[in-house]
Amino acid sequence: MAGKTYPVPPDELARFARLGREGSTLTVLRHARIAEQMGLSFTDHKALDLVGQAGGPLTAGRIAELTGLSTGAVTGVIDRLEKAGMVRRVRDTEDRRKVLVEVVPEAMTRFVPLFQSAFDGMRRLLGGFSPAEREVLERYQNAMLEELRAEILGKGPAA
Repeated sequence: MAGKTYPVPPDELARFARLGREGSTLTVLRHARIAEQMGLSFTDHKALDLVGQAGGPLTAGRIAELTGLSTGAVTGVIDRLEKAGMVRRVRDTEDRRKVLVEVVPEAMTRFVPLFQSAFDGMRRLLGGFSPAEREVLERYQNAMLEELRAEILGKGPAA
């Protein structure tokens, strides 16, 4: 994150760390419950989410990179998701030797209600912040995601 930096007192850092840990734990528990309701393991659910967020089909290798799983483990994930009708393997139009994985959109629509309470809660909470405050919240969230991506994808902490 570029720009001016400000000192962060230890007690403030501790408060944010506690909030981050609790938020992370509760988010994982929410998604574990959703995965169970979908009939998936937590890992399969989050791999499906990553493929869905990609904006297009992904190779198994790319899914392995994004999840940190081995390619063998990713093959198992894809097999289970395909058997559940949530993804399909397709040939790359530019290189027919490559197999890509894409989400089956019509299969996912039946799970939309599982996420409705999260959207309702987010709308309710965001409604309590001014547009300027929401810009700060969004800036913080994007910066945090940038840090996490850098760490998860093996590039160390973002500089």
